[in-house]
Amino acid sequence: MSDLLERLRERGWRLTAQRRVVAEVLDGDHVHLTAEEVHARAARRLPEISRATVYNTLRELVHRGEVLEVSTDGRAKRYDPNAHRPHHHLLCSRCGSMRDVRPTGDPLGDLPPSQSFGFTVSEVEVTYRGICPDCAA
Repeated sequence: MSDLLERLRERGWRLTAQRRVVAEVLDGDHVHLTAEEVHARAARRLPEISRATVYNTLRELVHRGEVLEVSTDGRAKRYDPNAHRPHHHLLCSRCGSMRDVRPTGDPLGDLPPSQSFGFTVSEVEVTYRGICPDCAA
């Protein structure tokens, strides 16, 4: 069983066939699919699943904190099931491929007090941009 499915079961979320298939599609490391990609993959497993069901399921997963919604550079939103392990993202500026990264150090600690402008910072989102090996070739 996938990590996401297991978390949803533990939280008592009713797992319909449609919800299960969406969760299964989102399973794995470095998963950052658009809603359209989730729908296409889910439809291969469950042909009758509608786009509306996929969008509604993704919205609910984000609302419950089980999936992260990642927006970068005006591209389509991507959905990341790695919501419970702190990480940043590495993004290819050409093709949009994305990987999870966990650099050492504390990005909160890297912000000098003089630059916090009195904010109490609770979280940090970092996106490293570059060119992936496939695009560089």
